[in-house]
Amino acid sequence: MSDFTSGFWPIYISIITLVSIIGTWIFLKKQTTRKLAPGEKAELMEHTWDGDLQDFNNPLPRWWLGLFYGTMVFSLVYLVLWPGLGSYSGVLGWTSKGEYEAEVKAAEAQFQPVYAGFMQQDIATVAADPNARAIGKNLFLTYCSQCHGSNAEGSRGFPNLTDNDWLYGGEPDTIKTTITNGRNGVMPAMGGVLGEAGTREVANYVMSLSGRKHDATLAAAGQTKFAENCAVCHMPDGTGMKALGSANLTDKVWLYGGSEATIIESITKGRNGVMPPMTQTLGTTSNQEAKLHLLAAYVYGLPQKQ
Repeated sequence: MSDFTSGFWPIYISIITLVSIIGTWIFLKKQTTRKLAPGEKAELMEHTWDGDLQDFNNPLPRWWLGLFYGTMVFSLVYLVLWPGLGSYSGVLGWTSKGEYEAEVKAAEAQFQPVYAGFMQQDIATVAADPNARAIGKNLFLTYCSQCHGSNAEGSRGFPNLTDNDWLYGGEPDTIKTTITNGRNGVMPAMGGVLGEAGTREVANYVMSLSGRKHDATLAAAGQTKFAENCAVCHMPDGTGMKALGSANLTDKVWLYGGSEATIIESITKGRNGVMPPMTQTLGTTSNQEAKLHLLAAYVYGLPQKQ
């Protein structure tokens, strides 16, 4: 990353690395050149511990020095063959990106025949195949579970994919479109338009649509305000519009929570739910379309498996 800002850092790293290795070699060599003459005794140093533990200046063992020098030789050979000196790529030209791409290419070649068979079937048929579901589950756990959970039941702000309630529709092709292109569900903030009192009235009317406990007086006052400000997206009867991804307010499914305080927060501040397109995550591999197909089949089959 430093190459994009300055060419100084690769050179700096290379110099520091080489100077450290060479400096260590020289220092070790200087400290181990003296040998005891025949009959000469090692000099007793001044340090003495525990009364009788003495320190002599005997030369370091040859086997130990050999290991030490060997590590330095290994480091120099390594730096010649592989990247380690700044931006120098090494004689072998190895890169982590190159290794990853080679592994992906090998995996694609291995799984291409399997994927090809599933691509010839529609999503509903693939969803009923146990082998396809096993592959789809692995893909889901890899790419989708971070938001929707390993059990696909979601969490606050992330839809539950097992309850057969779909903001944009649960048809196979619609699910595949959602996974492929992503979604951006925007609810504008209405607090400034409705005011504090009006927001509470609309919230109670929304609660009444799904049979939740509410204040009937406030709900009656909120019905007109809902028709004027909210029905264009959520429909006059509150059943929502799949073309926009606007929520059905008449069921008992709440993406952000169904308490009065949470509904007031949603109306006041609005919501902005973003699902990224999976084409960005899956990359531009030759098996991308097959992975999308299997993912869509797995998600399509989740409610049927409950």
